[in-house]
Amino acid sequence: MPRSTYTEALLGPELFKKVKETRILVVGAGGIGCELLKNLVLVGFANIEIIDLDTIDLSNLNRQFLFRKPDISKPKALVAAATARHFNPSSGIDIHARHGNVKDSVNDLEWIKGFGLVMNALDNMDARRHVNRLCQAANVPLIESGTAGYLGQVTPMIKDETECFDCVPKPAPKSFPVCTIRSTPSEPIHCIVWGKTYLFGKLFGEDDEDMDTEELDKAKASGENAEEIENLKKEATAFREVRKNLGEEDGPQRVFHKVFNEDINRLLAMEDMWKKEGRIKPVPLEHEGIMNGTFATPPSRQAPSTSAPNGTAQTNGSSAQKKQSLKDQRELTLKENLELFIDSCKRLSARSIAYPDTPLSFDKDDDDTLDFVLATANLRATAYGIANKTRFQVKEMAGNIIPAIATTNAIIAGLIVMQSLNILRRLPLPSAPAESSAGPAIRNVFLRTDAIKPLGYSMPAKADKKCSVCRDIYVPIKVDLEKCTLRAFVDEVVKGWLSKAEFEGKDEDEDIEWTIFEGGRLLADPDFDDNHERTLDDLDVKRGKMLTVRDEDGKYRPVHFSICEGDAQATSPYSLPSEPPCVPLAPPAPASREPSEEPIILDSMPPPTNNVSENTPISSTTAVGTKRSAPDDGDVKGATEEEQVVKKRKVVVLDEEDDFEIL
Repeated sequence: MPRSTYTEALLGPELFKKVKETRILVVGAGGIGCELLKNLVLVGFANIEIIDLDTIDLSNLNRQFLFRKPDISKPKALVAAATARHFNPSSGIDIHARHGNVKDSVNDLEWIKGFGLVMNALDNMDARRHVNRLCQAANVPLIESGTAGYLGQVTPMIKDETECFDCVPKPAPKSFPVCTIRSTPSEPIHCIVWGKTYLFGKLFGEDDEDMDTEELDKAKASGENAEEIENLKKEATAFREVRKNLGEEDGPQRVFHKVFNEDINRLLAMEDMWKKEGRIKPVPLEHEGIMNGTFATPPSRQAPSTSAPNGTAQTNGSSAQKKQSLKDQRELTLKENLELFIDSCKRLSARSIAYPDTPLSFDKDDDDTLDFVLATANLRATAYGIANKTRFQVKEMAGNIIPAIATTNAIIAGLIVMQSLNILRRLPLPSAPAESSAGPAIRNVFLRTDAIKPLGYSMPAKADKKCSVCRDIYVPIKVDLEKCTLRAFVDEVVKGWLSKAEFEGKDEDEDIEWTIFEGGRLLADPDFDDNHERTLDDLDVKRGKMLTVRDEDGKYRPVHFSICEGDAQATSPYSLPSEPPCVPLAPPAPASREPSEEPIILDSMPPPTNNVSENTPISSTTAVGTKRSAPDDGDVKGATEEEQVVKKRKVVVLDEEDDFEIL
C-alpha cells in the first residue's frame, strides 16, 4: 500500500488534493530549509520550488542532514532537492531547485503569484523583508520562521487577516561608539569589532578616505572627544602609508609596531582620556620582547576562573590534553598570536597584490581573514588587559553566528508544515477556484525553554493600520522597459488610468498631484519633468523594482507599480489590470511623544511564568530571536482592544542577526 493512502486517510480527500495541487515556494535550504523540504516530501506535497543562493560548507553538516561531505561547495538548493526526492520516490513529486537570490529581478510579482503558499527558512532580515513585501503585494500567504538556540517560532501571515513581518518593529543592529572601538575597548567584542571592521578594512579592504572622514565628523558632532577624533584622523592618514609598504618583507612587523606600540603610546600621551573612572591604560606591545619571551604580559582585568562551569565535570589529564590539541577551542599564547598576525598579514597581502582591483572582505569561513581577526583581537585585548578568546569564540562573535541546534530546526520545520495544512484548509483548490472556507484557526507557535510546556501559541494580531508594507496598494505592470518612457508612465498610467480609481474621501473637484519615486530616487513631480523623455531602462528601472506614486499632500496611501516582464506580442509598451484599485486614505500622522525606552538586551530567555497555560496566548514578534512579553491575565482583561494590540507589539531583544554598526 503506497504511503499516500495513509496520508489521504489522515488529511481527508479535499485537503489531500490541495496538498497535491498547491504550488509551494521554500526560500532557503539551510538548517530549517532541509528539515522543511524533507517534511513536505513525506507529507505528499508534489509541486515544490526551492531557492537558495548559498553553497554547502563543512560547518553545515552537523545539522543540515540532506548534505554529505562530498557535497561541500555545491549549491544547497540543488543538493537538497536531489536528496529529498528519495524520501518519497513514488509520489510523483516535482521539486524545482534554483541556485540564486530570491531578490533577483526575475523573481517579480508575477512569479510570486504563481505559488499558493510561501515558506521562509531564511537567516537574514533583508531577505525576509523582501519576501514579505512580495507576498503582501501578491496576496500570497507566507509562513515566517526562525530559531535561535533552543528557541524558535512559526508565524503565519495572511494579507488583511494578520500582521505582516514589517508590522512589528525590529531591533536595530547593536552599535558601539567610535572612540570605544578605536581607543578605549573594555570587552572582547570591542577588540573583535575593531579588528574586523576597522583594521582589516584599513589594510586590505576598500580605502574610502571620504567615508572615513565623514564617520569621524559624525562622531565628533555627536559629542565624542574632539581631541581624540582629530588624532584618529591623523592615524587614518598614517595607515595609508603603512598599507603601501605591507607587501615588503618587514611590512607586517611595521604594521604591528605602528598599531600595537606607536598608536598605544600616542593614546597614553592623552592624559585626560584616562582620568575617567573605570578606564584602564593599555600597555604597548614589543615585537622583540614577545618573540624572545622577555615581555611581561599585562595583568587581565578579570581573574581567570579555575572552577568548572556549573553542570560540567572536571576533566582528567588526558582529556585536557585532547582539548588543548583542538585548534579552534585552544586559547593561543601571546607569542602564538603575534606569529599568527605576521603570517596572516603575509597571506592577505599576497592576495591583495595578486588581485589589486578586488578589495578583500571579512568572511568567517575564510581562514586567512579569520586568522587575522583572531590574532588582531587577542593582541589588542592583551594590551588592554582584556581576556583573550579562542578561534571558535571569535568566529562565532565576528560572524554574528546564532547558535543552531538540529533538534530545534526539526521541531520548527514540523510546526511549519502543521500551520501550512491549517492555511490550505482555508484556501480554495487551485484547480477549482471558489470561496475560501473558514477552516481551523491559524496560530503563532513558539518553542520555549520551559521543560514542562515547551510549546506556546498566540492568535495572530491584526495588521498595523500604519504599516507601510501590507497597507499600501500594489499594482502589477508589464512593461517593455526600452520603449516605455517616463512621460508615458506619468501621463497615461498615473494621470490617466490611476485617476479613474476610487479614492476614499475624495472631493468631486479635488485635483491630485503626484510624485514618482523608484526606491529613494525622485524621478518626477509636478515641478520636475527633466526625466520625462527618458525610457525606464535608461533610468535604471528594471524588472522586479517598484515605481512608487505618492500624492503631493500625503492624503492617500502610496501606490506601488511592480515592474514585471513585458509581453513580447503586445502592441502597447505596457499593460495594466482591467480595473484600477481602490486607494484608501493614509493614516493620520502620529502625535509627538517622548522617545520610547530602549529594548533590553538579554543573555537568555526570561524565566517562564507560572500562569501560562495552553489557553493563555503567548505574544510574539515575527523576527528570529525576538519574543513578545506574555501579558498578565489581569492586564489583558482590563485593557481595551487597542491597548492590547499596543502591549502585544512591545518587544524584548534576545538576539540580533545583522552585523555590528559603528556609530
